[in-house]
Amino acid sequence: MSTTRVAGALQGLRVIDLSRVLGGPYCTQSLADHGAQVIKLEPPGGDETREWGPPFVGETASYFVGVNRNKKGICVDLSREEGRAVLWQLLEGADVLVENFKPGTLERWGMGYDTLAARFPRLIHCAISGFGPDGPLGGLPGYDAAIQAITGLMSVNGERDGPALRVGLPVVDMVTGLNALAGILLALAEREKSGRGQSLDIALYDCGVSLLHPHLPNFFGNGRTPQRSGNAHPNITPYDSYRTATAPIFLAVGNDRQFAKLVAHLNAEQLAHDARFIDNKSRCAHREALKDVLEDLLKQHDCEPLAAQLIRAGVPCGPVQTVDAVAKHPHTLHRELIVEMGAYRGTGTPIKLSRTPATYRTPPPTLGGDTRAVLDELGIDAATQQRLFDAGVLKG
Repeated sequence: MSTTRVAGALQGLRVIDLSRVLGGPYCTQSLADHGAQVIKLEPPGGDETREWGPPFVGETASYFVGVNRNKKGICVDLSREEGRAVLWQLLEGADVLVENFKPGTLERWGMGYDTLAARFPRLIHCAISGFGPDGPLGGLPGYDAAIQAITGLMSVNGERDGPALRVGLPVVDMVTGLNALAGILLALAEREKSGRGQSLDIALYDCGVSLLHPHLPNFFGNGRTPQRSGNAHPNITPYDSYRTATAPIFLAVGNDRQFAKLVAHLNAEQLAHDARFIDNKSRCAHREALKDVLEDLLKQHDCEPLAAQLIRAGVPCGPVQTVDAVAKHPHTLHRELIVEMGAYRGTGTPIKLSRTPATYRTPPPTLGGDTRAVLDELGIDAATQQRLFDAGVLKG
């Protein structure tokens, strides 16, 4: 992994990060990994995820540590006019502003996008919210799990005869962060032609609905409400977890060629010619029978060696691994997905660029840890800084 100061793809880009929790910080960490200067502004109480533990790294929750590296951190009370004056100065040289305030907050402070665009015509403003600024749910608060519920993700997650379940990670928040990242990069590309910035409206609700593949297309195709199917895929089989002699194996067989390879490896070549299993449509019509047949064959094998043999034979599959096993897996390490800087450990970027790779330069900032240094760069004199610290506008 690269921890040196190699020029990243976004070197020279300046980002002001007013976001909290996950979607925005996940986006801005990716921008920072690829060379952008990201200045994270936190309120006097800090980003609430600093307290989302245990576990903690020192006094800071691991949750916060996971998405805030490579950023400078300053603490400013933006509810105060003096605090907003500092923000105005920061925006003077900024390319991107990322925020996830309740819609209308910036307008109430006299910093709505129309005002920002008039003063900083090249600025790209990215607003992340639960439901967007308008519409029947516009302006209402949204957190990942609630969005998973309301957008139907929970309705298709869980066992067939069990209750709807939240996906076991904040998938909506993270996809929202990725869509914000994509939107910012699109706006930067367009700015190269027009010379103008624009405002991005990224809503968790929209991102949750966008994840409903293939369930929403299936509904459009047959008019039937999708149901939970456990680990089984609604459109493909065998695409499920299966019992072996030891641990479960997940088979992700996407075509007839892969199915033929699977049954050949299990010494049951005749199944590829069985009318019930001759193609995916037939296999889907006989799901339960196929699962019974396969598990009778699989119970003769241990999971780990079988998975290794099958994937090398061209059958997509894998053992169902725990997080601790993933963290130390040789391929995880080979792909440089574990970042270490002193006491800091984090997840490496999945975005690999050949000439301008990501770099990991600094661990997440302490609350207000860079306030004085950033204000020095802005040219705010020491006496003014001290007055703002004494008034509680700044913290560091």
